[in-house]
Amino acid sequence: MAKIKSRQPLGVSLEEHERSLKLIDGTNEPVLALHRVYPTGHRTPPHSHSRVQIWCARQGVVLVSTADGRWMIPPGHGLLIPAGLQHEAEIISTVEMHSIYVHPDLFQAEAPRVVEITDLASSLISELLGEEHQPAAFHRQGLVRALLLDEVNRLPERPLGLPFPDNQRLATLCRDFLKKPVARVEIDDWAAAMGISRRSFTRLFRKELGVSFVTWRQQACIFASLPRLAAGEAVTNVALDAGYENIPAFTTMFRRMLGSSPRAYRQAARQRSAAFSDLEDSAD
Repeated sequence: MAKIKSRQPLGVSLEEHERSLKLIDGTNEPVLALHRVYPTGHRTPPHSHSRVQIWCARQGVVLVSTADGRWMIPPGHGLLIPAGLQHEAEIISTVEMHSIYVHPDLFQAEAPRVVEITDLASSLISELLGEEHQPAAFHRQGLVRALLLDEVNRLPERPLGLPFPDNQRLATLCRDFLKKPVARVEIDDWAAAMGISRRSFTRLFRKELGVSFVTWRQQACIFASLPRLAAGEAVTNVALDAGYENIPAFTTMFRRMLGSSPRAYRQAARQRSAAFSDLEDSAD
């Protein structure tokens, strides 16, 4: 089982990125495990892999973009990226990540999807990274790999992807909204901005994005709250800034999407951040 472990430097140069791509696509290993740390603001150029990628954020938040949408990867979650799909990533807050690259004969992903990383999956990924590349370990590695791929198929999906429209005028409105999402924005506001009727806008939106305006708006507001909560901001402030008039309404929507309350999510992010800091200190 090939692996790459990299803690320094924080971030990856374009040359290092190109070398990693060649290694990922050129290896004969069925599964390749990679570990890296990326700083806030780091961006990867558009690229694709010949393998299915399972990108797991252990600490920090990542935004991955494709031509069809954006996916947020908060701590404790992962993104399945199909082989051959061009994508780019932006690091919202300093990220410790594990990435697994799987030969498409062993595992298929039809479309990007965000999943919650279970304790078992996390332990198996750590096991892959910790195994030495020795003949005596091949049998154990094979068992770990098989169990991990089986577990990936069972991971609970979370609706942390935001589809984007092909219609350029609508896409501009979507991008502007993501810069400052507010739950109170109404369909009529966007319809007026496009100079069309409410009914025409509703039809166009669903045709372009596959979901209703209200559903997309709710997802976008929760989407934007994750980096702030992961950074430790108060739930009340985040909810009010997102346009929610009361905390229970925000909590209900958050729990529906993430499977936990905003406070529980923030606490878990803090614990991961503290563990990450302790790990970095011990490495110095």
